[in-house]
Amino acid sequence: MDTLGIVFTVILVVALLLVGLYFLGNKLQKKQAESQTMIQQNRQTISAMVIDKKKMKLTESNLPKQAIEGVPFYLKIRKMPMVKVKVGPQFMTMLCDPKVYEVLPVKRVLKLEISGAYILGFSTAKKGEKYVAPPRKLTLREKLQNKLNKVQNDTEPTKKKQHPDGKQAVEAAKKAARDQQRMYTGGAKRSKKNR
Repeated sequence: MDTLGIVFTVILVVALLLVGLYFLGNKLQKKQAESQTMIQQNRQTISAMVIDKKKMKLTESNLPKQAIEGVPFYLKIRKMPMVKVKVGPQFMTMLCDPKVYEVLPVKRVLKLEISGAYILGFSTAKKGEKYVAPPRKLTLREKLQNKLNKVQNDTEPTKKKQHPDGKQAVEAAKKAARDQQRMYTGGAKRSKKNR
């Protein structure tokens, strides 16, 4: 085979892969849109006490076997955000939206927005009470940047600090000194003729 034939087959294989990924992406997007509409239709609000939350595999949770069997195999291996909730006298384990999981408070009575066994959102049970989200954790990069800024700020006091305006501050100081000198000499400067 010559090099032109090899290049052509590689381009053909890549083009086929891209076309296949395009159609697969469209199919998955349609499925997601259908599931979102179904979730929105079945949305309801309940009052519940959040007992605990943690990330675990579906096989380790005490979800019903039917629910676990309906999940694709790649999600069974993956750790999912789970919340243990007390609804009335019954204890339940529910799946949770990852964005909601981060800010969901524990050991509090909340009004949960659910669809089946999936938590979509929450609000506090008491009127007028606003939930203040805990401060988010800093990433490694942000922590290192803060340390670097702290070290740089600690080394700056040894240098002479200049006014942020620079030249304007120096000119203002000179003008103040001249005004003060005029006040002591009796007003205006004496000219050379009067001396």
